[in-house]
Amino acid sequence: MFYEPRNGHGLPWDPFKAIVAPRPIGWISTIDAAGRANLAPYSYFAIVHNAPPMVAFGSEGLKHSAANARASGEFVFSLATRDLFEAMNASSGNQPADVSEFEAAGIEAAPSRMVRPPRVAASPAALECRVVHALELHDQQGRPSSGFLTIGQVVGVHIDERCLRDGRFDMVEAGTIARCGYRDYAQVTELFEALRPTDGGAFPPAPASRPPP
Repeated sequence: MFYEPRNGHGLPWDPFKAIVAPRPIGWISTIDAAGRANLAPYSYFAIVHNAPPMVAFGSEGLKHSAANARASGEFVFSLATRDLFEAMNASSGNQPADVSEFEAAGIEAAPSRMVRPPRVAASPAALECRVVHALELHDQQGRPSSGFLTIGQVVGVHIDERCLRDGRFDMVEAGTIARCGYRDYAQVTELFEALRPTDGGAFPPAPASRPPP
């Protein structure tokens, strides 16, 4: 089939987010003007630059996370894992602005070092970020879309050392999960490696992945 999004797809369920998948889950924590912590997962999340490292999350509407990040200039990404799925899912609920998802979902917070928003204490990795771009998205006709993109430069990285193996971050050990469209998710349980033509065979082999716990 072929369809133009402006004309609709004619399917019972929108295939777009299932095609662009799996997607990392940006579990984003921020603080508001009163110093209250907010936590929410975003599946519109990605690395956008390497040097300096930058990550971005997209918000459909100026939700608490995007609004807080724009106002404060800071946010933290905590890695969502299979062990933390229930907590992550609970934090996606619509809470009033004066209610912290950390408290509402029973999620322990840990202090950050470089920014004010806390991180998820049980997460095996977290990225402390300062906002470098925050903008409203427009369509090809220049009309506002009510979508908001926030890009942050990573200024601090936390890693649980149990997830470091032979100098690499072990996603299988961490139990990294991803959003797959609809109400589906995936867990990283196996990896394969391939060299690029420009690698020249010089890249060190990856350690064998361990099965999930």
